[in-house]
Amino acid sequence: MNHQKPAAPLRGGSGFLRIRLDLAYDGGPFSGWAVQPGRRTVQGTLEDAIAMLIRRPVRVTVAGRTDAGVHARGQVVHVDLTEAEWIGLNRGAELDPAVALLRRIRGSLSRGLGDLTGAIEVHKVAAAPKGFDARFSALWRRYSYRIADGPALWDPLGRTSTLWHREELNVGLMNDGASQLLGLQDFRSYCKPREGATTVRELQRFEFSRGTDGVLVATVQADAFCHNMVRSLVGSALFVGAGVEEPGWLHERLQARQRDAKSVLAAPHPLVLEEVSYPSSNGLLARAELTRALRQ
Repeated sequence: MNHQKPAAPLRGGSGFLRIRLDLAYDGGPFSGWAVQPGRRTVQGTLEDAIAMLIRRPVRVTVAGRTDAGVHARGQVVHVDLTEAEWIGLNRGAELDPAVALLRRIRGSLSRGLGDLTGAIEVHKVAAAPKGFDARFSALWRRYSYRIADGPALWDPLGRTSTLWHREELNVGLMNDGASQLLGLQDFRSYCKPREGATTVRELQRFEFSRGTDGVLVATVQADAFCHNMVRSLVGSALFVGAGVEEPGWLHERLQARQRDAKSVLAAPHPLVLEEVSYPSSNGLLARAELTRALRQ
């Protein structure tokens, strides 16, 4: 067996060590990310798995909450542990605590998930650099959304992660409309506002392209997203792609800054959080402080 020396713990001002976890999950069996009483959620399952290892309740902070049925390949969370808890994860072996936690959390997740084992996978564990905050330090989040527009593209093996749309969509029209929404905008028309929270976001990418299999893939990237924002953007773009609305209609809805009868959400199951980007280590704290100020 190869042994590694434990990594030097990184202290925060609170006396806790901040630990970063990179994970992926199938959102189908869960009632979304956030803890809800009496429901199986990704956050609740992950927190229970960590608590089983360190023998106390914990709370994780996530880069971006996902709705019920939404998946993730590149989700990021952080959790704060004491130095004793961190070092104790290796059970006295000459093993880096990050490696120990990665190995042990798979077992505790399996015990919590039972027949759903594999629905949540932690791929990486590391002591976080000073100033890191999974939510507030993030520069941007990127989502994908798969659309099979026409029965010829309906693959039964991909039905749990792809929208089956009956008619072929016009990619050019969808991109024309989507491009008009880029930049720093108030996306109140495209989200469900939370009380006291801003709906201003910087939409950095919103585009549609066909893969080699013919399936249409939407890429949506922003500094952050309001509740339901990605599904609302895609749902509205479908009207344009189907020829029901002109491309400029997407921008008209943006300017209206209100939800109406055509505020339709695309189905959640094709939506995947693909990646969360962070600045270099020396820019983490400044980014977190700036984001907190903007969100408040």
